[in-house]
Amino acid sequence: MKARVEKITPPVDSNICKMLAGAHYVDSHRVATEYLGRSSLQIWLEHIAKTPAWINFLMSLRNKLVSTLGLKDLGDLRISDKASWEYQTGDKVGIFTLISLTDKEVILGDNDKHLEVKISLYKDSSSGESIVISAVVHTHNIFGKIYMLFVTPVHKLIVPYMLARFR
Repeated sequence: MKARVEKITPPVDSNICKMLAGAHYVDSHRVATEYLGRSSLQIWLEHIAKTPAWINFLMSLRNKLVSTLGLKDLGDLRISDKASWEYQTGDKVGIFTLISLTDKEVILGDNDKHLEVKISLYKDSSSGESIVISAVVHTHNIFGKIYMLFVTPVHKLIVPYMLARFR
C-alpha cells in the first residue's frame, strides 16, 4: 500500500529553511512514517538503498548526456559504503556531500559552477511522525537555469514516487 504524499512548504524549524533565500527552485513533500528510533541519516540511507532500477537508469542516462556538456558524472544514487554513525560532515554520501547532520535532519548537497543543490530529510513530529524531503537549488548562471528546465519535471515525478514507498 502506498503512503499518502503531501506537497508542503519547507518546515519553518528545519535547517534547510534557512537556505531558501535567493533559491531558483524549492520543493518539499511530506509522508507519514514511523521513525522506529532511527536518525535522519539512517532513514535516508535505508530509503535511498531501495531506489528503483528505473530511477538509477535515468540517473545513468543523465550522467552520459551531461558529461558531453562538461558536467560531472554524479554516479549512482544508492552507493553508500558506511554505516550511518560513521559519517561526518564533508563525507560523500552516495552522489551528495554531507553538509549538516542532527538526529532530526540531514542536509546533503552538491555544488558546481552551474548550480548548488541541497536536499534535506527532516523528521517532522508536528502532527505525528512524518518525513519531509526538501530540495533547494541555487543556480549560478544561465546554464544552471537551463539544466533545471530539464531536471525539474523529472524531479517532480521521482520525489513523490519515492516518498510513497516509505515504510
